Amino acid sequence: MALSALRLGNAWARIAGLMDEAAETFVRTSFSSVVRDNWDMAVGLMDSEGRQFAQSSRSVPSFVGTMPRTLSAMLARIPRARLQPGDVLISNDGYLGTGHLNDITMVKPVFAGGCITAWIGSIFHATDIGGAPSVEARDAWEEGLTIPVARILKGGVENEDVIAFLEANCRMPGEVLGDIRAQFAMYDQAEPRLLRILAEEGISSADQLAAEIFGRSERAMRDAIAAVPDGEVTDEVTADGFEHPVTIRLRLAIKGDGLTLDFTGTGAQILRPVNSPLNFTRAYSNYAVKCAFDPLTPNNDGSFRPIHLIAPEGSIVNPRHPAPVWGRHLTGHYLPMLVLAALGKMIPDRVVAECGSPLWNVYFTGEQPDGRRYVRMFFMNGGHGAAAAHDGASCLSFPSNVATQPVEQFENAVPMLVTEKSLIPGSGGDGRMRGGLGQRLGFRVIGEKPVTATYRHERVQHPPRGLLGGEAGRAGRDLLNGQQVAAKARIVLQPGDTLTFETPGGGGFGPPGERSAEARAQDSAEGYVA
Repeated sequence: MALSALRLGNAWARIAGLMDEAAETFVRTSFSSVVRDNWDMAVGLMDSEGRQFAQSSRSVPSFVGTMPRTLSAMLARIPRARLQPGDVLISNDGYLGTGHLNDITMVKPVFAGGCITAWIGSIFHATDIGGAPSVEARDAWEEGLTIPVARILKGGVENEDVIAFLEANCRMPGEVLGDIRAQFAMYDQAEPRLLRILAEEGISSADQLAAEIFGRSERAMRDAIAAVPDGEVTDEVTADGFEHPVTIRLRLAIKGDGLTLDFTGTGAQILRPVNSPLNFTRAYSNYAVKCAFDPLTPNNDGSFRPIHLIAPEGSIVNPRHPAPVWGRHLTGHYLPMLVLAALGKMIPDRVVAECGSPLWNVYFTGEQPDGRRYVRMFFMNGGHGAAAAHDGASCLSFPSNVATQPVEQFENAVPMLVTEKSLIPGSGGDGRMRGGLGQRLGFRVIGEKPVTATYRHERVQHPPRGLLGGEAGRAGRDLLNGQQVAAKARIVLQPGDTLTFETPGGGGFGPPGERSAEARAQDSAEGYVA
């Protein structure tokens, strides 16, 4: 029996609220700044068959639609018949999960009447997962500890063997295990509330609700695609790469109410940690289509059914194990820009020019004055690309949407000083609409011990492109004590050294000659131009 629109709307809103509430519980009880400040996490809900029908609204696109594929791999290792109430499955295998070892996926079965009625899943980024992650990694084994599919909770009791492996392989096991246990608390809160919502709404099972959500979401996406005339467009983007640049090619085709993304012709996987596993490629490709065609419907399995993805095995967007993948975002974050650039030839009013991404970040590792080890990560964003109706925002993260850690909290955690955090005038691409500005951040070692900085940045050789006549944004730069250094490196900073990052500016939209005199005067008055 189909649910009425009123009952479905009410139940769906309550379930979506439950996911956001669960995410808040996780964040508020977490131990790491990556979860607490950056929100590099997600909480999702799947039906009994493992199809996702709800996800926390604050979560990074890296995790869109990945939980069902990870759960499928988990159940191939531990069949559902062997599961019992209180079990929680765990894995961080980059090829089964979200693309690299730092993301840990956990899933808990929800039982009702002795049967699994739903699954609650969560993903979070662990700053350290052992090993020595490096821009020079040649295979996946160099990148840290792989947690094979296992039960970290058995009947509600921690699996001491899994805990021991984590404690022995992580530099900051208290932080990693703290985040894991924060998710246990979240599951304990979310599970009974889910069952109560279904009971109060008179819904027999999560499957009944999920079926309605899938059907309506799929129709919404198909209707949006069908409203655009059939056609086929191609585009390609060049990434900086390592010794050689990497080309990513796309053929985008719309036929009826379906859309195909074909990456045939893209460069082969390489022996550097920038390969994007299929789950990560799929997540960011689907995300771009969702943004352009149906941005308001909450993410769920139904929305992505009209999208067909072709990513040749062995390419940099679908590598074979054990290709290194630690920095898979250096490839994956190009994909939404490529999809939107292609769609700009069909629906220019719904897209943006290229942004100052892939996302920039840096890992600092060292010793506190008392000898304790630390690993701290800092995200920084380039300028957003301009759109048909507005300028690009400055320093706004896209396609990732991680939040920025407050400078004061970072400085309180490590013996370093942030010397500068400022906009870079003139870094946004010119156009009818101007690209957003990049930013300059400086980090100085103020402790008495060396600090190792590991970073991997793009858009240094190939800046963000403008769209439909707009100019490119300014390329990024990395500097050590004022001298430009490699954009992908692991270096040791001595006391007093300053490492400075200048993130790229966003691309402009439309011919510069069409920018109004009023807009140019305002740019000058506000210091947006050099």
